[in-house]
Amino acid sequence: MNARNLAAGMLIALAGCAEVGPNYKIPADAIVNAPEANGAFIAGGLAASDAPLPDHWWHLFNDPVLDDLVEKALASNVDLRAAQANLERSGALLAEVRDERDLRIAADAETSYTQQSAQAVLSHIEPPRHQIYNVGITMSYDLDLFGGIRRGIEAASARDEAVVAARDLVRVNVAAETARAYADVCNAGNQIEVLKRVILVQQQSLALTQQLITHGRAAPFDQARQQGPIEGSRSQLAPLQARQLNAAFRLATLMGQPPEQYDRSLLACHTSLALQVLLPTGDGRALLQRRPDVRAAERWLAASTADVGVATAALYPDIMLGATIGSTGAASSAFGPLTNRFAVGPLVTWDLHRSAVRDRISAAQAQTRASLANFDSTVLVALRETETSLDTYAGALNQLQRLKAARDQAMVVNKSTSELRRGGKVGGLVALDAERTWVNSEAAVASAEAEVNSDQIATFLALGGGWQ
Repeated sequence: MNARNLAAGMLIALAGCAEVGPNYKIPADAIVNAPEANGAFIAGGLAASDAPLPDHWWHLFNDPVLDDLVEKALASNVDLRAAQANLERSGALLAEVRDERDLRIAADAETSYTQQSAQAVLSHIEPPRHQIYNVGITMSYDLDLFGGIRRGIEAASARDEAVVAARDLVRVNVAAETARAYADVCNAGNQIEVLKRVILVQQQSLALTQQLITHGRAAPFDQARQQGPIEGSRSQLAPLQARQLNAAFRLATLMGQPPEQYDRSLLACHTSLALQVLLPTGDGRALLQRRPDVRAAERWLAASTADVGVATAALYPDIMLGATIGSTGAASSAFGPLTNRFAVGPLVTWDLHRSAVRDRISAAQAQTRASLANFDSTVLVALRETETSLDTYAGALNQLQRLKAARDQAMVVNKSTSELRRGGKVGGLVALDAERTWVNSEAAVASAEAEVNSDQIATFLALGGGWQ
C-alpha cells in the first residue's frame, strides 16, 4: 500500500470513529434539577428579601474599615496564596494533557569508540576497533480514533475547573471570617462599654447604700448584698477584653501577618455592624449556581464521566502514525548511503486483556455514581445551611427587636424616675434601680446585637457570595 492509499484509509477510519463513552450532562434526576431546590427559600420571613445577593456583600454594612480589611485579606491571605498556587499547578497539568494531541518529536544522538567481543561469536581473531555513531529524529502522531485523549482532556479540564471552584471557596471563607473577626472586635468593644456603665451604676447604688447604713436607714448586710453583683460584673470584663484582642489577632493572621502586628486602632471600635437593608438572598437556583462547593462537585462529576470514556477507549486499538529518519554506523561512513536510514508507517497497540479493561470501565462507572451522590449531597448541604442560617437569623433578629423594645421602655422609666428624684418625689435608690434596669437592658441588647451579626455573616457564608 502506497502512502496515498494509507492516508485515504486513515481518513475513512477517522470519519467512521467517534469518542466512546458517555457524553456528559447533569443527570435529569439530580437533586439540583428538582423544582424544590430552585425556588424561593422558606425560612427568613420578614428578615430577608429575595433580592439578588451582591458580589461584595460586606459593603451592605456600609463600614469603610470592614471594606478595607476584607480587601487586604483577599490580597494577602496565605490560604488564598496556596489555593492560587494549586490552581496554577492544575493549569500546568491541563496544558500537559492537551499537549498529548500535538505531534511528538524526539531526537537522539550518541557516539562511542568500540570493539566487539570475538568470543561472543566464537571467533579467535581480534575484531577491529572503530568509532560508531547514531543520530536520529522520531516523529509520531496519535490519531485518537476513539477519543481516549479527547476524553482525557475533557476530564482534566473539568478537574481544573473544580480547582478554580476550590480557590473561590477559600475566597468565600476568607471574606466571611474577616467580617466575623471584625464584628467580634466591635461587639466585644460595645459590650465592654455597656458593662462599664453597669458597674458604674452598681457602684453608685453601693455608695448610696453605704450612706444610708451610716445614718441607720439601712441594714449593714445591704452593703454585702450589693457588693456581690459588682464583683460579678467585673468578672465579665476580662473575658470580653480577651475576646476582643483574640479577634484582632485573627484579623492579623487572616491578612497574612503575625498576631503581634495586629492593628491597635481596631480596639477602639465599640459599635455593632448594622445591616441597612433586608438581608438579600435570591433563590435556590441562584444559590446553587453561586456556591463554589456545588460548582466543584458538579465538575468532579463531569470529570468522572469523562474518565469512563478514557477507560472505554482502551477496548479499541490505538493507532499512531510515525516516521523516523537518521544515520547509524561507522563514523568514517557518516551520513553516507550505507549508514542513512528512515522508516514511515503506522503503529497499532491494542490491549487484548479484555476482562481487565472492562474492570477498569466498571470502576470508572462506579466512581461516576459516587460523584453524583456527592454532588447531590453537596446540593442538599447548601440548601440546608442556607435555610437553617436564615431561620436562626430571623429568630435572633426577632429577639433583638424585643430586647430593644424592652430597653426603650426601661429608658422611659429611667427618665421619668430621674425627673421625680429631682423633684424630691422618689428616693435615690428607686432612681438608681430604674437606671440599673435600663443599663442591664442595654447589656442584653449589646449581646443580642453580637449574636445577630454572627448570624448575618453565617447566612452570607451559606449563600456563598464574595468570590466573583
